[in-house]
Amino acid sequence: MLRPERMSKVSVTGSKRVIDDVIEAVHSLNLLDLSDYDGSWEGFEGGRSLESAAETNEQLVTVRALESTLGIEDSDAGQTRIVDHEELTAELPALRDRINDLDDQRSELETQIREIDEEIEAVAPFADLGLDLDLLSGYDSLAVLVGQGDRDAIAAELDDAETINRFDIFSGGNTQAIFAQPADGHEATSELIADALVGVEFTTLSVPAAEDSPEAYVADLESQRETVAAELGEVEAELETVKAESAGFLLAAEEYLTIEAQKKEAPLSFATTTNAFVAEGWIPTARYDDLEAALDSEVDGPVDVDEIERAQFKSNGEAHVEEHGGEADAAETATDGGEVVADGSGTVTMADDGPPVVQGNPSAAKPFQVLIEAFSRPKYSEFDPTVLVFLTFPAMFGFMIGDVGYGVLYMLIGYVLYTRFDGSGLKSMGGVAMWAGGFTALFGVLYDEVFGLHPFAEPMPEILGVGFLHLHKGLKPYYAEWALAWFFVSILVGVIHLNMGYLLSFIEDVNLHGLKDAVFESGSWLLMLNGVWAFVLSDLFRAQKPDFLFTVFNEGSDAAVALGFNGFSETVGLIGGAAFLVGAVLLGLGEPMEIPEVLNPLVNALSYTRLAAVLLAKAGTAFAVNLIVFGAYFNGGNFHFIFTGSELSQLQAEGAEIMFAGLTTSGTTGLIVGALVLLVGHTVVLALGVTSAGLQAVRLEYVEFFGKFYEGGGRQYIPFGYDRTHTTTDENSS
Repeated sequence: MLRPERMSKVSVTGSKRVIDDVIEAVHSLNLLDLSDYDGSWEGFEGGRSLESAAETNEQLVTVRALESTLGIEDSDAGQTRIVDHEELTAELPALRDRINDLDDQRSELETQIREIDEEIEAVAPFADLGLDLDLLSGYDSLAVLVGQGDRDAIAAELDDAETINRFDIFSGGNTQAIFAQPADGHEATSELIADALVGVEFTTLSVPAAEDSPEAYVADLESQRETVAAELGEVEAELETVKAESAGFLLAAEEYLTIEAQKKEAPLSFATTTNAFVAEGWIPTARYDDLEAALDSEVDGPVDVDEIERAQFKSNGEAHVEEHGGEADAAETATDGGEVVADGSGTVTMADDGPPVVQGNPSAAKPFQVLIEAFSRPKYSEFDPTVLVFLTFPAMFGFMIGDVGYGVLYMLIGYVLYTRFDGSGLKSMGGVAMWAGGFTALFGVLYDEVFGLHPFAEPMPEILGVGFLHLHKGLKPYYAEWALAWFFVSILVGVIHLNMGYLLSFIEDVNLHGLKDAVFESGSWLLMLNGVWAFVLSDLFRAQKPDFLFTVFNEGSDAAVALGFNGFSETVGLIGGAAFLVGAVLLGLGEPMEIPEVLNPLVNALSYTRLAAVLLAKAGTAFAVNLIVFGAYFNGGNFHFIFTGSELSQLQAEGAEIMFAGLTTSGTTGLIVGALVLLVGHTVVLALGVTSAGLQAVRLEYVEFFGKFYEGGGRQYIPFGYDRTHTTTDENSS
């Protein structure tokens, strides 16, 4: 549970004449995570793809391109079907030609529409001039230029131009049509005017080659566009028809070709000689017999499978594998013609790739793997913290929010994510949200709170017969001591959580380095953590310590819960101080560079006070929303919500201390505005639950907890195989 599944490295050795059968058998199991041959064996070379691999990859590229052209998605698939090479070779070329032809037509028509739109856009400035387009060109003795710029600046520049005798400007908005007579010796061209306007900000426009007015020209273009758009619609309709007819075939073909490509390229990971091959990879140790049985039953020829390594739960170095006997201890394995193909001694492998990680967590905890993998997949040698996060994250989240209403909404959101989305990430986040919402609702019952309100005359724990579990958040003045109690509890939670991390680190250090090094590297932190907090919570130097540490769980008016805790004795404090000093000395002897961090056990535990801080902040935000909407008054050192206008009038008549009158007490308009504020306000609080409570809980897991024992960086287990969704090998399937 805290460890990944135990993995074994296996070697499959055989004659090349059975390589196809071996690949087929191994692929159908979807079990072996292949290791790539690193070229280190004398007399062996890397394998080559099987025959027709290039053709298969070319067909796969074609199919995926056709799917992209048609916009086909997985949801467009129909029933599973059988696809074979003959069917694919017969149908794919004709379908490719048809789709490509239609796509070419679509592209050409879209280009035409785009060009027409550009022409229409280009003609728009000419409409303001009030001149037919044929009047803007074709003169022998006049230069004409149309563009956009300031008329006065243009006129001033042309007045000073020596190359122009006279000119006239027709204006329409910011568009100017300039007609100019050149001076003697100059040609009547548009460049004549452009050269004269070098000093003016002027954008030249190209005059369309047409004789109509701009309006008539645009109307003609729009008519052309409608015709082209109609043709485009027909082509797109035909493409939709082709999509409906061929989606199932193309998705099945892609899956079939993907599987075939995997099989044909598998030998690239093998070590080979002229007549033999060796394939290695990792499988869960418990499935070794399945692999051996499949090869024995499905391969008719010389093939041998050996377990050559069984990975230990230890870190780097030679200690990370365990040699096994049996067939793996044979001196050598022979194939056709007696050729020696591999040393099966269990000490030589084709690649030192390390075991992949298969996280063996119970189903309830599996959704929390998404939080672990967001940090980093555990290494094979590490503890997998998924179960520990499953046990702590929802509890911390629920403690900070603690509201039945919010908890139910979180569970509903999680249920939607878990049931409506197929992607493993969103599905897992849905599972996390459901667990977090469940604990939020549970703590909400204990706090007797629904959307920041106390809806029943009697607290919910009393109704359920567990009144001794009735808790208070500490927001109300009457229960202020509870706020301090939650800060104390947060520190205790931190000490326990940190102890778990250091203990896991201690166990890993014992496995890797031995007891002595574990005492120096992890035992020192355990001593310092527990020693410093035994000292802090003792009577030693009590006057210099915060009073609430000794009052909130003692007796009397300052106690939240009367547990009689008034601090540890001075003797315990001295022992704690001594333990801290011993831990610091051990740390200095083992890891002297970490001596400046000796106060981390104190600081890290104090970091958990963010649990209580978020609890009070969220409760305060929900209270502020309800105060604005319903209003509240003081009574007996506590506040109570008002809700209605008649209740407000009665309280005012009695001279009650009104904190705020509230929107719902001020008539129909107030009710409408109040409902809107209530909805928006609690939606914001709901979102803040994720961005505050969620992120703070994740931070405590990642930074404070993981930092003690966890690094991550494990390799994903990717077995050689494929989970079919669009194809089948069942001849009776429809």
